[in-house]
Amino acid sequence: MTSPEHTLAPAPPRKRSPRPAPGTGASRAFAWLLVVAGSLGLLGSFVISIDKIKLLEDPGFVPGCSLNAVVSCTSVMQSEQASAFGFPNPLIGLAAFAVVIAIGFGLLSGATYPRWHWIGLNVGTLLGTVFCMWLMTQALYDIGALCLWCALVWLATIALFWYTTVHNIRHGIIPAPRALVAGVLEFHWALPTTWYLVIAMLVGTRFWSYWQTLL
Repeated sequence: MTSPEHTLAPAPPRKRSPRPAPGTGASRAFAWLLVVAGSLGLLGSFVISIDKIKLLEDPGFVPGCSLNAVVSCTSVMQSEQASAFGFPNPLIGLAAFAVVIAIGFGLLSGATYPRWHWIGLNVGTLLGTVFCMWLMTQALYDIGALCLWCALVWLATIALFWYTTVHNIRHGIIPAPRALVAGVLEFHWALPTTWYLVIAMLVGTRFWSYWQTLL
């Protein structure tokens, strides 16, 4: 006689609900870069915002970074380009850099983020860099003045964009050939260093007649 255990078909295994794909974290060095560069960008945006408000309240107000006709935050703040989207540009920086700082502190506390998050950060920093480079060309060749706080924002944004790109290439979030990955990781400093030198050269040549008076 067959026992009940043999007559009953084995119960099908229970299907487990799919686990969400694990996110990607980051090294502490990159997390600190987000915090530091984001803080510098936030500082520059904050100071420009305060000076812009004071300038609107009092047209005779002279910001501390307006030293002469060349190094003049006033000239830049009063230009049309200073409100490219119909409101002061620094408001974008206040929001964007605050998000970057929050991401950096999240990474320092062990947070991981999904792929779409890293792609979004990369696209955001890319758009920010393109905007900063446009503002730089406008300041140098249209307005004809240099805003030091603006320059700080440019440099911070470039660093954020490039090292977010390096992070994404390192972790395969941005697919790349193995040789390219190795080159980017070994010489990660080369592109931002060259970029900064080009900016310094453009600033130097554009206002060379002024710099000569300081020599």
